[in-house]
Amino acid sequence: MSSSRPVRGLSPNFGLLGACGVVLLIALLAGCGFHLRGEARYEFDTLYLNSPAAQPLTADLKRSLEGIGTAQLVASPEKAQVILDIASVENNKQILSLSSGGKVSEFLLSKRVLFRVHDAAGNDWLPTSELVVRRTYSYSDSAALPKEAQEQRLWREMQDDAVQQIVRRLQSAKKPA
Repeated sequence: MSSSRPVRGLSPNFGLLGACGVVLLIALLAGCGFHLRGEARYEFDTLYLNSPAAQPLTADLKRSLEGIGTAQLVASPEKAQVILDIASVENNKQILSLSSGGKVSEFLLSKRVLFRVHDAAGNDWLPTSELVVRRTYSYSDSAALPKEAQEQRLWREMQDDAVQQIVRRLQSAKKPA
């Protein structure tokens, strides 16, 4: 004897209408070009990261590149097929708006990274590129400590975003003709 209890969490009317909805959602996502990131594919096998060790971006970039595993990080530029030069990393904080009383009410944070990918002969695989990540946040003197914590969290998110953008842009690096 079978029970006709509905599946927990689903209404008894889910059936055909719900299944059609799920199929429609999948079709819409596929039609708009959405896909999971998947594994990065590079035109090179070995990479040397030329960036100051003291730069926080360096450690995060190394960790991300090692985690992907499709290109091996090497310890010297002579052993690398390509060299990723991080030319500069600039963090900037600007006042975005003031209250009617002349106090800061909003800040703009920006991280700017210049990088280039080339081989040992100096041929560009990816010419010098600029990456800019920006975030804004509201500020209040009465909540200075929480706002400082928010700012630190935003800097961390911007760092992560910059690293992921560099990793993705490395996929477009091509061997010069």
